[in-house]
Amino acid sequence: MGRFRSGTAGAPSQREDPDIGSVTVEAAMLLPVLVVVLMLCLAGIGCLTTQLRCADAAREGARLAGRGDMSAGREAAAQIAPDGASISIEFRGDFVHVTVSAQPYSGVLPGVTMAATAVAANEELASTAFLGGAPR
Repeated sequence: MGRFRSGTAGAPSQREDPDIGSVTVEAAMLLPVLVVVLMLCLAGIGCLTTQLRCADAAREGARLAGRGDMSAGREAAAQIAPDGASISIEFRGDFVHVTVSAQPYSGVLPGVTMAATAVAANEELASTAFLGGAPR
């Protein structure tokens, strides 16, 4: 019960199993698919990490800017944010809006930008209104 039948000269004449070698072909087709799936998983993890860092930076920047220290808020957000992130601090009425956006893996994924916005009360306006007695 070998793989080959012996011919008249003792050499293999024909294959008994037509599926011999199919495992090799299937493995050769499967490996690139596994590599692509692994790359997509790593890209997803990178996007998640970038999103979390943007959210943390925006939250910290909004907290400090809301207390009246805008330069410290921008500096703290820049330290926490991913490399190459853009930071925007806006005062809208009684609130401070801080938006941090960045590209995952410093731009390796084209067209993908992660962003987070945090809002905090402008405590300087609130304390001034409270101390001045002006109704809000």
